[in-house]
Amino acid sequence: MAKRFGGKYSNQADDLPGDTPERGHYDGAKVDPVGARANLMFLPAVPMVFLALNDGAIGLMLGLVSAAILTLGAWLLRGGLQAEAAYNSRKVARRPAIPRKLFSAALIGIGIALAAYRSEPGLVAPILFGIATAGLHIAAFGIDPLKSKGMEGVDTFQQDRVARVVDNAEAYLKDMSDAMLRASDRKMELRLEKFQTTARDLIRTVEEDPRDLTAARKYLGVYLMGARDATVKFADIYSRTRDAQARTDYATLLDDLDQNFAARTRKLLVEDRSDLNIEIDVLRDRLQREGVRLAPDDNT
Repeated sequence: MAKRFGGKYSNQADDLPGDTPERGHYDGAKVDPVGARANLMFLPAVPMVFLALNDGAIGLMLGLVSAAILTLGAWLLRGGLQAEAAYNSRKVARRPAIPRKLFSAALIGIGIALAAYRSEPGLVAPILFGIATAGLHIAAFGIDPLKSKGMEGVDTFQQDRVARVVDNAEAYLKDMSDAMLRASDRKMELRLEKFQTTARDLIRTVEEDPRDLTAARKYLGVYLMGARDATVKFADIYSRTRDAQARTDYATLLDDLDQNFAARTRKLLVEDRSDLNIEIDVLRDRLQREGVRLAPDDNT
């Protein structure tokens, strides 16, 4: 049976305005940092519970406590991997406030030590098992970033202000993604992801230079909040009525937002370059006044 294909050069009747994006839908897509290895860390707690059911009251409590500690350790590992991925994706980032991966290694070691104590009471064997497990955990997943990066010469007060605005902006973007799931329209989900990539470009620009916050605050606050509210309303209406006009209007809104956010990002980058040129010119003049002569072709 013939199958109809869509794409850039397709003449589909349901194509929306501006369906030929400058950037691919998956530009900026990221692999989930929590892989299969991390998810498997939840499994040891399951047999621990069942094996403890016939061990009496003390054995049951040890098994349940061990299973709870192992589960908590696996949960902390997930959070640590996500925090590390966010840290690595940014040029300017603070170290995670809580070293989740190190805490996870310690909890996994304690959980295994309690499990070993059930079958071999004493201190030496459980402690050795716990230390070995914690060491293997660190070898497999590494440790948390222990220092901030790109923070040299950055005003920490201004950086804190940026962090609050960025956290709110990321929350708006997440709310938009959650709302769009109700519309059950994959094409609109891709359109939304394209805009979110553009918005995150602006977020990263502000993070790298907190002085840009004043110029971008309206975009990361008022505009994103309005986009979130519009997305929620669209998802509610479209999930009930499948209104084609509502879909077209919302797509046009996303296109407008995408263009405006991209233009603001470009403007901030141009202003940053202009500031750098001014600082270089001032430094060159100062050096010349001090009697240091620079070569005519020296542009640095």
